[in-house]
Amino acid sequence: MNAFARRIIRWQPRHGRHGLPWQGTRDAYRIWLSEVMLQQTQVDAVTGYYRRFLARFPDVRALARAPQDEVLRLWSGLGYYARARNLHAAARELLERHGGRFPHSPADLAALPGIGRSTAAAIAVFAFGRKAAILDGNVKRVLARCFGIAGFPGDAAVQRELWALAATLVPARSLRTYTQGLMDLGAAVCRRARPRCDACPVASLCVARREGRIAELPAPRPRKAIPLRRAQWMVALHDGRVLLERRPSSGLWGGLWSFPEMHGRDAAAFGRSIGCDIAAVRRLPSLEHAFTHFRLHVLPWLCEVRRSSARAERAGRLWLDVADAARSAVPAPVRNLLTQLAARP
Repeated sequence: MNAFARRIIRWQPRHGRHGLPWQGTRDAYRIWLSEVMLQQTQVDAVTGYYRRFLARFPDVRALARAPQDEVLRLWSGLGYYARARNLHAAARELLERHGGRFPHSPADLAALPGIGRSTAAAIAVFAFGRKAAILDGNVKRVLARCFGIAGFPGDAAVQRELWALAATLVPARSLRTYTQGLMDLGAAVCRRARPRCDACPVASLCVARREGRIAELPAPRPRKAIPLRRAQWMVALHDGRVLLERRPSSGLWGGLWSFPEMHGRDAAAFGRSIGCDIAAVRRLPSLEHAFTHFRLHVLPWLCEVRRSSARAERAGRLWLDVADAARSAVPAPVRNLLTQLAARP
């Protein structure tokens, strides 16, 4: 066994993370769910969602048979909603093509919607004891620092080098302990900022530490100007109900419910165009929401609706009680605004 793997295997039982709700199981469904939720999300944010999700969807069959709206509602606030849509699609495929059972090989797992190479490897290792290399964001940082791999890990050439290295380091035994230890090392010790090199089991092997390059490895994503997008929402209220519109299945907040998006600033005219007779319009405070690749600036218009025709509920729109709307499958900024509306006297 190589020195890198041996030290991590020795270190993990005493110093790694223990007691997380998805640890200590061989259930591929639970492992898969945790791995998907943890993509681009901190452990503290995931724990509550994971428990609530399992309580409602305890296995693949329950998830596959649920309406997508309910899946998105339970996911609401966790972000990156394509993960939830892919989770639902993969559950249906598992039920239809695999009888509700997970395939054992990383290649077959990676063929399912939303399961990438590293997630497939984690499921194969923890659930089935297969030999496979993981390479999530934390592991990329560990390998880049320890072995002195320059460049941005998202670049194709750098990623190929990291994958090749990760594959050579996987030991022949103690696979679960090694894989968990590698995850723990990246999350809790070899952190992006203020790494705890004094607690690192592979510190004496680390090229970045030896050469004073910890701050520069791995190289950051090349800087780009973050674009600003603008939107206007028609927040239409009528007899204690609010009008919501389902967003397209792909793109921003795909499949979730949001306020109808206006074009132009004439809320009364927009209201008429969708079947709402507007009695009064008031501009609400603007809000901003940050995404990975852009910022969204929203200007909401509160519209008191005098009368509503059947046309208002066409084209994927519906009226909901304000409190019910806040509990439905809506993105976080929409929920925050609905919660404020529900609290009004």
